[in-house]
Amino acid sequence: MKNKKNRIGRWSPSNVIFNIFNYGILTLLTIICFYPLLHVLLASVSNPTDLIAHRGLLLKPLGFTLSGYQLVFKDNSLLVGFRNTFVYVGLGTLLNMVITIMGAYALSRRDLMLKNGIMVIITITMFFGGGLIPWFLVMKQIGLYNNVWAMVLPTALNTWNMIILRTGFQSFPYELEEASVIDGASQAQILMKVILPLSKPVLAVIFLYYLVGNWNSWFNAMVLLKERSRYPLQLLLKEILVMNDSSVSTVGSAGGVSINSVQGATAYRELVKYCVTVIVTLPILCVYPFLQKYFVKGVFVGSIKG
Repeated sequence: MKNKKNRIGRWSPSNVIFNIFNYGILTLLTIICFYPLLHVLLASVSNPTDLIAHRGLLLKPLGFTLSGYQLVFKDNSLLVGFRNTFVYVGLGTLLNMVITIMGAYALSRRDLMLKNGIMVIITITMFFGGGLIPWFLVMKQIGLYNNVWAMVLPTALNTWNMIILRTGFQSFPYELEEASVIDGASQAQILMKVILPLSKPVLAVIFLYYLVGNWNSWFNAMVLLKERSRYPLQLLLKEILVMNDSSVSTVGSAGGVSINSVQGATAYRELVKYCVTVIVTLPILCVYPFLQKYFVKGVFVGSIKG
């Protein structure tokens, strides 16, 4: 009888209306979020002349061509940008995780001296800074200018991510640590063999935050890198998307495509923009499916305690 009432209640008019409204809103949001990605993907394989003449929604490719991708992959500067980006993201994310884990673990210990004072000092950095010019002068003075470490060390620690991870570490029962100490484990062994294996969800979330942040980073490169051969992919993408004086004829000659008119140059400029956007976005999108299952759980674990 109880199960029958539950089924009846589930199909009551109010529940049906709510479900229709809820699914309708979610479907609309999905379309709004998905269509820009679809538009960029379809535009990247469209005929460039038809593309610049097209107006309205783009629901299918306008013709089909891979000439834009040929131009991109044959342009040496973009290939160098890919190499630089993978180096910066690899080193940066590794250093981010190591420093964040060490800081979060230390601040999660109950017997840490001046723990509250240290947290206040760390938290202040989230709200106050010295400004761009003093920051640039300090970076240049200590040698973080126009080298790999200029893209890695200034962003080695994100305070908010460390606080999330510290909260996740504090959520474990204190008895686990006591039992490990009784068994003769050191602090390093407790961290490596007890805390970290139980913190996979929150670690995956922090890893994803750092990975995406490093992949999308371009401002530090714009300020701290002088040589174009050190530019990451995102800074090159910014130049292509924002700077109107970018030379598509140079890219065309690199890709073996002859561009003989101003209209042709404009068409290929638009096509290259879409192709580079797809290439830059695709790798980071491929990471999400593998970490998505940890995302909600990790954020929840990292936020249940103050």
